[in-house]
Amino acid sequence: MSLQFFLAVMAYVVPLFPLAYLWHLSTFKTSYDRLEIFRDNPVIPLGLASMVLQGVFFAWVFPKLFGGPSWIANGLEFAVIFAVLGWSFMVLPVAAKYRMTSVGKFMILETAFVVLQFVVTGLLIAWVYRI
Repeated sequence: MSLQFFLAVMAYVVPLFPLAYLWHLSTFKTSYDRLEIFRDNPVIPLGLASMVLQGVFFAWVFPKLFGGPSWIANGLEFAVIFAVLGWSFMVLPVAAKYRMTSVGKFMILETAFVVLQFVVTGLLIAWVYRI
């Protein structure tokens, strides 16, 4: 594993873990509590494991798909592509399958989170691979 690959994984995991924690379990905790969707005691290690697996995948795929001259454009392109993909499996099916008090409020909260997640991590991964 190269240093650049490792740094790209960290560019995904290091900002995302606190961002997700603060978003879901602090800043918007009351909103999610009102939705009655989350368990009382989330299993944090499972969330972190998911982020590490995603980080490894994104660090691997990024240099294969994005190689334009502008690292900012590469990062934003990554954000658009993977935010849409992520939204399709992190927001839509959850809204379709899980009980909650408001599908609309859930979709607004989670859509905003997914966009923020991929803009931040996309730009950071692109910065690591900027060459």
